[in-house]
Parts: sequence; structure tokens; C-alpha cells
Amino acid sequence: MKKAITVTVVFQANSLNYGEGISNISELKKIHRANGDVLTFASRQSLRYDIVRLGNELFDWNLNTVDKSKGTVQFKDDVTIEDSVEMDLFGYLKTSKKSQKRPAVARLSHAISLEPYNSDMEFLNNMGLAARIDEDPNLANIEQHESLYTYTITLDLTRLGRDGEVDLSTQEKTSRLHQLLDILKILNRNIRGRQENLAPLFAVGGVYKVANPFFLGRVSLDTEEKGWNMDIGTIHSVCEQTFAGNKVGEETRIGLLNGVFSNEEYIHDVFGEKVVSIEEFFERLKSDATEALGELE
Repeated sequence: MKKAITVTVVFQANSLNYGEGISNISELKKIHRANGDVLTFASRQSLRYDIVRLGNELFDWNLNTVDKSKGTVQFKDDVTIEDSVEMDLFGYLKTSKKSQKRPAVARLSHAISLEPYNSDMEFLNNMGLAARIDEDPNLANIEQHESLYTYTITLDLTRLGRDGEVDLSTQEKTSRLHQLLDILKILNRNIRGRQENLAPLFAVGGVYKVANPFFLGRVSLDTEEKGWNMDIGTIHSVCEQTFAGNKVGEETRIGLLNGVFSNEEYIHDVFGEKVVSIEEFFERLKSDATEALGELE
């Protein structure tokens, strides 16, 4: 029997991930679309980093798991998923004569902007410091993009807490799952002196019989002059699809933060009781996933 979680999240943030840059210009990571839109994104690696950072800060996840004994930075040979929530959720590769590999249990997509980048720039200098010693300031330009973003996380409950001979208790698996969901609910990112809030404004997903990111690439906006509309037509179509004899929508809920989207009332009209608050969405997801873990034992 297969059980998995998939959740697609929408959040609002500013300038989340910079690349190499040219000269004194810091460039955002971007994707160019065939329709001419330029979208910025935060890589899945950056999301993973911040999930693990918060796991350590909030739940004392063990980060003493890495060395360079074989010439490359990697997880220690003697550390298992029993010692590391990070390795349990996001997998590992240990290179040696007989390499050890664990594919990720929790798989993240990039967080991609839902609004196109329009070449906004910010001019910076360190005049405050330079003036103290009567020197000319250093100059810089950085790209800026305030947008709604979306990413998807899919977690295979069947493999959570299991790796070779290691099989953690149901209590420990449940604890790790709840910690991850709590982190996603308050996710944030520290970047260039800012702390950006990546907490969900909108979330769609549930517990399913297959580890599949049903709503990845299915969330978009209908923009209005003074607000944002969620384009729910595609989401509704996905909910009508079937797998293993069941409609996807039967296991799906939508979490919504009030007062953000202009068509909030319409979303409630279309999806009815499936629409709940963000808090209730995650609490129900915890409950459904906990029940699924119990069924897997």
C-alpha cells in the first residue's frame, strides 16, 4: 500500500535567490518563458536549506553529520537516518568503494514567481560607513522582484523512517512529519539583511495513494488592476482526475488566508467545505498523514 503527501503552496516574498551576477550587478535567478515572461525563482536547494535551518533552530535537528574525510564534503559514514532527520527526509549520497545512496523521501520543486519580473533595480552604496573615514562609497546594483511564488513538496510516507535495516518507530516517524509540516507553515528565508516570510497564503493538497505532485505547475494567477485572483479552473480540473478509482478531489483540501485574493468568495463557492484556513489545512494534513502512517505499520 502506498501513501504520500503532496502540497502546493503560494506565498509572497521579495528577491529570494541571487546568482553569480556581472560586475557590480547582483542578478536574480530567472527562468525565461516562451510567451516572453521572465520569472524569478528560489531554487529547491535554497528551500531545503531553510527547512533544515529551521529544523535545527526549532526542533534541534542534528547538523553534526558532515565531514570531508574522503576529499569531498558529504555525510559521515557512521551517521544514519536514525541520527538525522535531514538525511531521512532529503536523502544522501556517501561515496566510497561501495557508495551508499538514499533517494529523497521529501521532494521539493523550485519556488517560481507567479508574476513576471519587470527589470526593477535597486541602487546601493555604503555611504554611511565611507563617510566615517571620509572615503568615497562603493556602489552596487541589485535586481528586485516582489511577487507571489509557488512551490510543491511531495513526501512518500511509505519510505519515511525506513532505510535498509533501520525502521524507526511510528511515534518517531509521526514526530518528524509533524515537525516538517510545522516548519512549512512558518517557513522563512534570511537573505541580504532581510527575513522574508515564505508562509502559505494559499495551499492545496492532501494525502494520496501515490507520491505524485498533482498540483505542481497547475497554480496560476488572473491579475486584476487592484488585486490578485487565483485561477482555480486548472485546480478544479485536476481534482476531477482519477487515480486508483478515486477522484483526486476526494482527498484534496484547500488552505486559504483570508483577505489576500480578490476571488476568495468564488473559491469558497466552487470548492465548498474543502476550503479551510491555513491553520486547519495543516492540522487536518497532520491528522490524515498520522492515520496513514498507522495504516502502513
